[in-house]
Amino acid sequence: MKIFPAIDIKDKKCVRLVKGDFDNKTEYKTSPVDQAAKFRDHGFKNLHIVDLDGALTGTTVNLDIIKEIVSKYDLKIEIGGGVRKTDSIKQYIDAGVEKVILGSGAIKSKEFLKEACENFKNQIALGLDAKDGNLSVLGWKENLNVKTVDFLKEVKNYGVSRIIYTDINRDGMKTSPNFDETVKIAELSNCPVVISGGVSSLNDIKKAKELNNKKIEGIIVGKAIYDGDIKLEELAREISA
Repeated sequence: MKIFPAIDIKDKKCVRLVKGDFDNKTEYKTSPVDQAAKFRDHGFKNLHIVDLDGALTGTTVNLDIIKEIVSKYDLKIEIGGGVRKTDSIKQYIDAGVEKVILGSGAIKSKEFLKEACENFKNQIALGLDAKDGNLSVLGWKENLNVKTVDFLKEVKNYGVSRIIYTDINRDGMKTSPNFDETVKIAELSNCPVVISGGVSSLNDIKKAKELNNKKIEGIIVGKAIYDGDIKLEELAREISA
């Protein structure tokens, strides 16, 4: 199972939000580039990055930081946050990221998602961010009356190469991920699924592995790392375990 340490970027800094609330954020002293180096030095191969400025503006605000991380470190990066135009996808692909995560833009326009999958084969991931079973968009500020499973049924044959499923109620809360709902999404999906939101300890990593679900590709770990609840040395051992 792949482990994706997370870097959320806001105002050029590493931050973590609670339930996606921009007014409830913690800033960390390490820069995004230095944090990526730390993950690389501990043996991690995959990295989950969200441009929170981009999520609010719909533009690639921190493209320069992404380019620097890609050029310096041999990491497979998935990047999301405000990617709502083909030009933005191309900028990230040209920078060398492995996958671009589409969220609001794809959910608001299924045609945009379909075209992106056709134009950037195996490079488009779909971010499904859900609150009480319904999708949320635009930096989680807008809750839609659209069931996550219903949306997935409509787009499952578009050619998405990865799904990142986040339970917003658990994100940043360190209350363990919503494994049951993630398994449901994986069963519906035609592509691998990554668990996101709520990881609190190594036990959550172990539980994800114990699901023994071939469709679940990996798990994202964020706040628990930054708050020291999970030590990088211990998490790194789970890569090969």
